[in-house]
Amino acid sequence: MSNHWSYESVLARKNETMKNSVGIDYRSFESGGIAFDYEKMMRETGYTLEEMKIIQGNHSVGNTPLLELKNLTMVSRKIAQKGFGARIFIKDEACNPSGSFKARRAANAVYHAKKLGYKGVIAATSGNYGAAVASQAAMHGLKCIIVQECYDSKGKGQPEIIEKARKCEAYGAEVVQLSVGPELFYIFLRLLEETGYFNASLYTPFGIAGVETLGYELAMQFREKIGRDPDVVVCTNAGGGNVTGTARGLLKAGAESTQIVGASVNLQGLHMASDNHFNRKSFTTGHTGFGIPFSTWPDRSDVPRSAARPLRYLDRYVTVSQGDVFYMTEALAQIEGLERGPAGNISLAAAFSIAQEIEEDKIVVVQETEYTGAGKHIQPQLSFARDNGIEILFGDPDDEVPGKNIILPSHPRLIKAKNIDLAKLKKSYIKNCLDFSNKTEISSGDADFLVQDTKSSMDFVKNYLEEQGVAIRD
Repeated sequence: MSNHWSYESVLARKNETMKNSVGIDYRSFESGGIAFDYEKMMRETGYTLEEMKIIQGNHSVGNTPLLELKNLTMVSRKIAQKGFGARIFIKDEACNPSGSFKARRAANAVYHAKKLGYKGVIAATSGNYGAAVASQAAMHGLKCIIVQECYDSKGKGQPEIIEKARKCEAYGAEVVQLSVGPELFYIFLRLLEETGYFNASLYTPFGIAGVETLGYELAMQFREKIGRDPDVVVCTNAGGGNVTGTARGLLKAGAESTQIVGASVNLQGLHMASDNHFNRKSFTTGHTGFGIPFSTWPDRSDVPRSAARPLRYLDRYVTVSQGDVFYMTEALAQIEGLERGPAGNISLAAAFSIAQEIEEDKIVVVQETEYTGAGKHIQPQLSFARDNGIEILFGDPDDEVPGKNIILPSHPRLIKAKNIDLAKLKKSYIKNCLDFSNKTEISSGDADFLVQDTKSSMDFVKNYLEEQGVAIRD
């Protein structure tokens, strides 16, 4: 290998590579401090909400059904105290061409790549986004490469990721499969350089703006069907784009009183970059291994400034157990007659619990479902867990230890959404901003930005900065 393609050389060129492969000069949004102009960056998509709806509609994306889960609502009311048990709805995003809401992100990104004259697109993802990009690339006649992290060092691949690779290949994409570790970003950058393809990143303004149509559409459907906005919208949270885009769409629809709740599977104690831990988790997305670090430092993504910034929009953040989600996946199929994949059922498990906290006349909506397939089904995943030394038990999910066991609830009343301390996450985010910028003093503009980026108050930001010994200059 020549020095030009060494690991160090490729990573040293990452900023220029990203600029060439996305078509955005992120420096134009920077202030020179912690702050950057987020809304200006989002406007740089060049598309209004109406234009995004047209782009998606022309490629079979969007206008997905809104379904009421009457049977699951009935079960939650039997468990809840009298007068409680909100109506539970889902937005059936599995009806999109690639089988998930990520078709909305991909539709805008791939359309933009075609508009700019790129010959192909590349995405680094082990999830549904790869299938979405491959599907849209096929519609636009573009080449597509999907880079996946799917194996441990022994060559064991997770069944859910292997299933998604099959789906990508079915759409004509080339899939590059890698083992867990730092090679993913290196290979991704190198492919971008070698091919000159568009970086269809999950975290560009194009991708996040594409999800705004979901939130907007959801609000419009509720007004038409029920006559008002939903009270609570639960979004599965991983990298933050789902929460960010949905919340922005709801706000653009004027649904300002709707509470935004993020939900992740609790995988505390498992490190996402660990070879030993990689196959000891049964969820490849929507878990705390992504949800927490991407909330507290969104700019860890593959672009200089991530457009996915969940702390700007979250009113509440909860976790559920692996066992909770497997149980709700079965319940959705056997009680409601809807067989859907695990990602959307993370927020469904949370919604089932949250519905019991609020009155019967309220509405809780799960804003996505995803397709299911061979590797996504419960039995392959539980069998894979057993093969990797994980105990499968029935009992109380509170006793579940990620990486050691999966505990399916012995009764639905044991499904409980647990709150994550948002204030703690916000402080961690501010601390990361200070550490990465190496600041001991910040401007008032930086302080205003931190207020906005954490959906907090100036008092909250000032008090924490004082704790850290950081002053705000006028």
